[in-house]
Amino acid sequence: MHRVLDWSGLPPPEPTAPAPERLLGPAPTQAIRNLLSSGDGRFHVGEWSSGVGAWRVAYAETELCHLLAGVVRLSDDQGHARTYRAGDTFVVGSGFAGTWEVLEPCRKIYAIYE
Repeated sequence: MHRVLDWSGLPPPEPTAPAPERLLGPAPTQAIRNLLSSGDGRFHVGEWSSGVGAWRVAYAETELCHLLAGVVRLSDDQGHARTYRAGDTFVVGSGFAGTWEVLEPCRKIYAIYE
């Protein structure tokens, strides 16, 4: 069907990594498989995976996350933390600043609006 994308159409994984200056320990092994980016480059949908690790984040975008596997913890700069597990869905809003920590290797579906 025209304009309908099947998840089976995900491209092969491409390696990715947090910026070195954001790392809070060893760099985790990560991969991204972007299924869709809008013509204006402001909307993206795909799948991301990461090994265990932690890094600083500062969101200028809004991201919907659905965790397919693993455990992650997000902590804001005020010290509030939330832990998410496989099956959880959450939104990280524009302006969030803090730490993204992968406690168990994870995989997520994302939809990002910049």
